[in-house]
Amino acid sequence: MDSQTTSPSLPARSGVDVIKDNLKRLPGKPGVYRMYASDGEVLYVGKAKNLKNRVSSYAKMGGHTQRIAMMIALTASMEFVVTESETEALLLEASLIKSLKPRFNVLLRDDKSFPYILIRRDHDAPQILKYRGAKHDRGDYFGPFASAGAVKRTLDTLQKAFLLRTCEDTFYENRSRPCMLHQIKRCAAPCVGLVSEEEYTRLADQAADFLRGRATDLQAELAEEMEAASEAMDFETAAKLRDRIRALAHVRASQDINPDGLEEADIFAIAEEGGQSCVQVFFIRAGQNWGANAYYPRHERGAEAEEILAAFIAQFYEKRPPPRLILTSHSPEQSDLLSEALGLSAGRKVEIRTPERGSKRELMLQASRNAREALARKLAEGASQVRLLKDLAKALDLEEPPQRIEIYDNSHIQGSNPVGGMVVAGPDGLMKNQYRKFNIKDKDLEPGDDYGMMREVMRRRFTRALKEREDGDGSNWPDLVLIDGGLGQLNAVIETLAELDMSPTDVTLVSIAKGPDRNAGREKFFRPNAAPFMLPGNSPVLYYLQRLRDEAHRWAIGSHRARRSADIKRSPLDEIDGIGPARKKALLHRFGSAKGVAKAKLTDIASVDGVNQALAERIYGFFHNDA
Repeated sequence: MDSQTTSPSLPARSGVDVIKDNLKRLPGKPGVYRMYASDGEVLYVGKAKNLKNRVSSYAKMGGHTQRIAMMIALTASMEFVVTESETEALLLEASLIKSLKPRFNVLLRDDKSFPYILIRRDHDAPQILKYRGAKHDRGDYFGPFASAGAVKRTLDTLQKAFLLRTCEDTFYENRSRPCMLHQIKRCAAPCVGLVSEEEYTRLADQAADFLRGRATDLQAELAEEMEAASEAMDFETAAKLRDRIRALAHVRASQDINPDGLEEADIFAIAEEGGQSCVQVFFIRAGQNWGANAYYPRHERGAEAEEILAAFIAQFYEKRPPPRLILTSHSPEQSDLLSEALGLSAGRKVEIRTPERGSKRELMLQASRNAREALARKLAEGASQVRLLKDLAKALDLEEPPQRIEIYDNSHIQGSNPVGGMVVAGPDGLMKNQYRKFNIKDKDLEPGDDYGMMREVMRRRFTRALKEREDGDGSNWPDLVLIDGGLGQLNAVIETLAELDMSPTDVTLVSIAKGPDRNAGREKFFRPNAAPFMLPGNSPVLYYLQRLRDEAHRWAIGSHRARRSADIKRSPLDEIDGIGPARKKALLHRFGSAKGVAKAKLTDIASVDGVNQALAERIYGFFHNDA
């Protein structure tokens, strides 16, 4: 792949003149082009089988849609990357669109990794768990599932049916008696030997078979075993097998979309209305429905369904493997090329098809209905949100309804594990992919200094925001900042922003103080250089601000608890040089806990496998302050 970058054009030249100037140097080869505005904003990323021919279409006068005409007029410079093939250009285009988020491209929003179910095989007793991220652990992966909720429901049923452990290895290694999960018939308790290693491995294999689509065969096998146990008068075993069969039947019944003959596929159905669209995605794996998700891609008005689907699917699989079959409600633009690109990425054939009859067509019709209903709800919520933001602007004397609202809160327990939280809201509601947490780093803060915590959060947030704005990216600059607290918190924020040479007009600040006795509905609002005020108790704007404040509180507390939990799990042994996972495991297995190691004699520590005399003295000294 060769990169070819044109020099920025003279400021006086833009639009068609810039495009014509670049045409002189363009090769007739496949590649990707980028169009930039005068301030450096990326307007559009496109791919071409022949760069010269494709870009020349922009140089023609007339015949363009309003969206394309505006994009051409704003173009001040262009960049090009030549690729070996059009397929490679398509893959690069999808990657650049996701990273650069150009204004005139179709953009997949809320793109997060999907959860999988993992049966870990790197332990004598396999563990079953929800998993996200790179597949580096040894074991069997099943997915993707549409949501964490879909994974949780499936895991609950699998625990009932196969009694596999979900606990971490450290918890497993230190058990001397079964835990509560065994008592409620959710685990076979391999940790204390209540099931043989061979039988437990068989349970794990059966769970994997079920997730691979062998549910019918598996239920038949279990039914035969139940009959045999009953005939042998082993009624306890027969009852256990009966419970497992019931659990499997329950999870199969919950797979309400399971057309015959469809083993592995993703289904994409699109609905359009009012210049917006919704793409509904169904996941079918191992002949089972593993959930659905609705997406609302960003695009300009007038974009066709075929164009939206093509861009959406290319970005959707940019960092995840596609299935062998993709079903769509509309045939995506250049579907053959898209299929080839996805196959190149996956290392196997990927087929894209628009079903016209049979069970697959029925499934597509259901996905389309879901897409239309989801879009209708979204539009209704959006209209309500627009009215609410207009009323909010009026209540706070803002010139325009805010497009980005940031809400801040702090959380700690007696000063420990302090965390600041930021949540973001806008015309589309809560923007959860924009949430941030700030682990408080200032060691000089007094424990519980809420003002000092807020100063650090604001300093870090707006130092970054100022730099982004100086670099030409003001998309994340807030129109309104809400602070959970009273006048003291507000003054702390004002002082911090002044230290960053920001004036009171750079950002609108409002703090929310809880009412007397923390009474919701009697909140008092503070603004710089203005008298405090209250909103009517039945005001929709007040309810909205309360929801935003409560969401910031929830996010800050959740972040604090996660940090506190991580600290609790962290062992003092981790701080001792020379102790890795194997030696840590050996010490905990011998003494039961870090406290047990701390109380142990030097000779006992030295007798642990892998611990020599020098390391034993270092461990003993660490806990007795004489090292």
